[in-house]
Amino acid sequence: MATWKTLLLQDSASPLMEQLSFFHDHALMILIIITVLVGQIMVTLFFNKLTHRFLLEGQIIEIIWTIMPAVTLVFIALPSLRLIYILDEVYEPVISVKAIGHQWYWSYEYSDFKNIEFDSYMVPTNDLETFNFRLLDVDNRMVVPFESQIRIIVTAADVIHSWTVPSLGVKIDATPGRLNQASFVLSRPGLFFGQCSEICGANHSFMPIVVESISPKYFVNWVSKMISE
Repeated sequence: MATWKTLLLQDSASPLMEQLSFFHDHALMILIIITVLVGQIMVTLFFNKLTHRFLLEGQIIEIIWTIMPAVTLVFIALPSLRLIYILDEVYEPVISVKAIGHQWYWSYEYSDFKNIEFDSYMVPTNDLETFNFRLLDVDNRMVVPFESQIRIIVTAADVIHSWTVPSLGVKIDATPGRLNQASFVLSRPGLFFGQCSEICGANHSFMPIVVESISPKYFVNWVSKMISE
């Protein structure tokens, strides 16, 4: 069971990731149907004795195997294009967070509030508690309220990084001198882990991302505490 789970997508924590999961299943079902159909035809060809030595063309079957792949591509392309536009759209964000990639850690700035900015480093193995995840936990998490539109603005201070949280359906490049943005809505409270998915140097795999989703009420308390510090 554990082996099968490694082949699946992470459980979705946002509507965007749910749509990505649906599209994944949709495309995979089409691939399975094609694989079974082609496999059945190949097996039939290998094990039957029906031959036609003088067959030069078959216009009807050629028309069919030209039209059918085109129709199949349409069934894949239409939901794919719809999903691309949904992922690219940013709807009236409640909060904007700026993530800056460094070698090799992340910095976060809450530009809607004054004096809320901090660095987020991976917790060293020697400092791990029993409840921490090795190579995934950080000392300062990115805290956001759930069921709120969050805009993440991503850039880098040195080389190209990539801010990626699979369960949110977010993967966006952090490019020096450029601001890229994405948005997401968290469906539930919890901790959601990600990592830089761009090969950005020796410690590329040691700059994890942790998004902590809390209720708007507790988020207001967290903001008040951060401002007072």
